[in-house]
Amino acid sequence: MKGEKITVFFLPFAGGSRYSYNQFKQNAPAWIKVEPLDLPGRGSRFKEDLLNTIEEVVDDLYDQIKDKLDKPYAIYGHSMGATLGYLLTRKINDLNKPMPQHVFLTGTCGPAADRETKIRSTMPKDEFIAEVKNMGGSPDEILNDDQLMEFFEPILRGDFRILESYNHIPQEPLEVPFTVVIGADEEVTEKEGKAWGQEFSTPLDFHIMPGNHFFIFDQYKDVLRLLARRLSALQPMP
Repeated sequence: MKGEKITVFFLPFAGGSRYSYNQFKQNAPAWIKVEPLDLPGRGSRFKEDLLNTIEEVVDDLYDQIKDKLDKPYAIYGHSMGATLGYLLTRKINDLNKPMPQHVFLTGTCGPAADRETKIRSTMPKDEFIAEVKNMGGSPDEILNDDQLMEFFEPILRGDFRILESYNHIPQEPLEVPFTVVIGADEEVTEKEGKAWGQEFSTPLDFHIMPGNHFFIFDQYKDVLRLLARRLSALQPMP
């Protein structure tokens, strides 16, 4: 195992694609392979039809990585990607496949948190765009361009719809190391972020970084350093 790279599968946030994580891919330590995944309808898979349920999305993600689970790997997800990362890890566990060495979850609350789901998918167009702007992470050049929004709006609304329809069912905690990070200025509270602890049997590793919901882009160096510290503690350095 010594000298072998560890792959970190980066899962997309709502409206995101594999290209959203370019900063992470370009700046990760040489021994970490950042492998962003795309969902149908965006990025490298923009010609494919969007998926309609969170189960379909998790199945699609699993199909992308199932032949790579015999090598060291970890899972990273931000916002919607964090929920997907948790469900993907649970699917891997249920199938009795090799588990990730670490799961990194940023920018969202644990699924058992006592929090009312905000319905964004059916907002009127102006309200919807204002909401997306407020969340950050989407360039104004896209949000203010009607033609570009004709492409991105269905993707964003579809992703929100999938999350809004997700019904969390409490299950046996997962036995895998995990880290949770939220932004100091985002809507997720410390208590809601720490609710992830209910889904794992391992100790909660919780952090707050400066910034709003998309703090990961301003703090990408610190996020990468945190990933590297946790992963280097699990295996010999190459």
